[in-house]
Amino acid sequence: MTEAPLPPAEPPAGKPTSAARSTLSRIMTVLDTNLLGTVHGGVVMKLVDDVAGVVAQRHSGGAAVTASMDEMVFLQPVRVGDLVHAEAQVNWAGRTSMEVGVRVLAEPWNEAGVPPTRVATAYLVFVAVDDEGRPREVPPVLPETAEDRRRVGEAEIRRAHRLARRAAILQSRKTATP
Repeated sequence: MTEAPLPPAEPPAGKPTSAARSTLSRIMTVLDTNLLGTVHGGVVMKLVDDVAGVVAQRHSGGAAVTASMDEMVFLQPVRVGDLVHAEAQVNWAGRTSMEVGVRVLAEPWNEAGVPPTRVATAYLVFVAVDDEGRPREVPPVLPETAEDRRRVGEAEIRRAHRLARRAAILQSRKTATP
């Protein structure tokens, strides 16, 4: 007697953007500074990757790994004593990958009432993985606001640029002379 094949797996149900949003905050110390007395960009990048990883794992329901940092823009310097907040959300999800947007804000430790200043913005791509490290499906993003819909559209533009860049590089390698 032969067994009937298993039905195809159900695609994951969508998740609203608010379901995985997260913020990590950290006060910057002298151990975080460079020779100019400002915080190393790598310290900010680590905070960005940490919060983006939390969001990707929450959205995907399991392990997710950083595949690329699509863009990181530093807008203002971060100083010793600044309280830095990295706010992240999933902007877009494909079959196994997700784009996570991160906004980094800083507020001075010694000036009560001063609103936080945006100091950096980043976009990272994560891939959800199973226990063997193979890509696994992720739920689609369900945008909840007009800003969420804008983020989805802009993430799709960045994805198209990543794919076009990859294709152009591969084509260039085929035609390059040794």
